[in-house]
Amino acid sequence: MNTPNFIVAELKADNGKLLSVLTVTPKEFKTGSRGYYANQKVEMDGKRYQVQIQLVEIGSKTSGATGS
Repeated sequence: MNTPNFIVAELKADNGKLLSVLTVTPKEFKTGSRGYYANQKVEMDGKRYQVQIQLVEIGSKTSGATGS
């Protein structure tokens, strides 16, 4: 499988109602790991929530990387 340029994530309530669609894009994390990341604010019943999606490729951390 080729590595995708982005991933589309749908956030749904338990009744199936679509709450939000996020585009999850490639990211190189400060730790040196690679993966995908997105964040967004979503409103449900008049309250705002922050949604965060993180996919980290296992074993992708480059040797010698130091987190800050």
